[in-house]
Amino acid sequence: MSFFAPDAQVEPRVGGAFHIHMDPGGAPGMKGADDMRYMALQPKKMVSFDWNAPPHLTEARAQRTFVVVRFAAVDDKTTRVTLHHTGWGEGGQWDQAFAYFDRAWGNVLDNLKKRYDSGPYDWTEWLKQLEARRAQAAAPAAARAASQGGR
Repeated sequence: MSFFAPDAQVEPRVGGAFHIHMDPGGAPGMKGADDMRYMALQPKKMVSFDWNAPPHLTEARAQRTFVVVRFAAVDDKTTRVTLHHTGWGEGGQWDQAFAYFDRAWGNVLDNLKKRYDSGPYDWTEWLKQLEARRAQAAAPAAARAASQGGR
């Protein structure tokens, strides 16, 4: 939560929960990386987990991909972090999912670096934007329900 997402449930053991909630207020299945799990762990060297596409890419989201993150000490104060995301399908939403993560993982790794350079990420503005989007999406539905209730 200090760099990846505003909420998470993790159990760092093989098969343990690796639930990363980009939208903690979202409905179940719409929070982000819901129901992911650790695949492998090597303390201070490597972590691997399964992963899925964002909720709006339903076809690609139905299948899991896999992420391996490796850590290698460069010196006493520097660690090289290497991320490899694999298990992609081809065409359709897979191309969209790949493009999405091609951008997203760079942001996650930038936030990781910032976390150690200047402290934990402040998710306040992110969460406000999500709430505003939810309220905006709910307003037309509420208006339709009100107009149909008056008939």
